[in-house]
Amino acid sequence: MTRFLTPMASATLVAAISCAFSPIGYGHVSAQTPDDAELQIAEAVMAAPAGMRDNATVHGWTATGRSVTLRDGTNDLVCISDNPVQNGWSVACYPTSIEPYMKRGRELSAQGVTDSQERLRIRWAEADAGTLAMPNGPATVFILVGDGFDSTKGEVTNAFLRWAIYTPWATPEATGLSPQPLSEGAPWLMFPGTAGAHIMVTPARPQEVGR
Repeated sequence: MTRFLTPMASATLVAAISCAFSPIGYGHVSAQTPDDAELQIAEAVMAAPAGMRDNATVHGWTATGRSVTLRDGTNDLVCISDNPVQNGWSVACYPTSIEPYMKRGRELSAQGVTDSQERLRIRWAEADAGTLAMPNGPATVFILVGDGFDSTKGEVTNAFLRWAIYTPWATPEATGLSPQPLSEGAPWLMFPGTAGAHIMVTPARPQEVGR
């Protein structure tokens, strides 16, 4: 079975990350069908380092965009499959140390908080208050986008991987990083000083190299 969606839409980095972790609903139930669950697991783990894919926890979606747990893993990685009700194709993986923060985002979405900035504000306030657990050290989110996943080949078409390294409450002064991107592919610090502070690493796309 081959799953292709429409070409990836152009979006800001904030919106792209939000799409990866913003379901319409949330739950721990079976997927639509066994075949669909297997497909979603196969595509979700494509964002992970190869050696960590087999034992990762995987969250997926129903046809209506409800978040479901497809597989309980045994390692320290969590992966999210592509949401069929959102534009473009995107999957992501991250360590369990930042799962409370990501899970809280899914819970807020399920409660009807559809504005991504409001979800950030609520989580940051909860983290500042000590009621939302945050990682004690860096936590890397692997974000993989493309035109779709071909399960017959086990490949993502036009795959493009970038990284968001969460370092809660990090500042430009402490990291030496700019709060804005300075050049193509250079790391920079997004949301500095907040619980959601993270280092963005976005390589130049192949067609952009040399421009």
